[in-house]
Amino acid sequence: MSLLKVDHLSVSFVTRNGTNQAVDDVSFAVEPRQITAIIGESGSGKSVSCYAMLGLVPSPPGRIDGGSAVFQGQDLLSLSESELRAIRGRDIAMIFQDPMTSLNPYMRVGQQIIEPLLQHSNMSKTAAKEKAIALLEEVGISDAANRFQQYPHEFSGGMRQRVVIA
Repeated sequence: MSLLKVDHLSVSFVTRNGTNQAVDDVSFAVEPRQITAIIGESGSGKSVSCYAMLGLVPSPPGRIDGGSAVFQGQDLLSLSESELRAIRGRDIAMIFQDPMTSLNPYMRVGQQIIEPLLQHSNMSKTAAKEKAIALLEEVGISDAANRFQQYPHEFSGGMRQRVVIA
């Protein structure tokens, strides 16, 4: 059984100039423990496909015209916002190519890692901080305990990407 199975996903956006088909009949599957990359030209629908699966297509102007995205036996496209919120960030997430679109420049990186840990678990703030530091170490951030307190601009681009992965 696939971890994620996307079948015939189609997404469009209604504009003043008509309807723009952003994603047209996309299908793929991701098996457990498999690494999958979605690649393509700029504007080919990669991000919109992922936004659709995560319930993040702004409506209006966007709309999901058809298809399914079954993750761990649940069709993500048919879940309510509260059901999706319980899954996003805990079981499924999107890592953006440009980490500065994901990181808040006014918040320390440690706080940004702790936030979803606190939201999706019964962890104490102390346990979440320990976990966040361990995650930073796991993705290769040296001196993680001190880097935890720094702001995104104090990291190189590659290090910011690793922070987002953490």
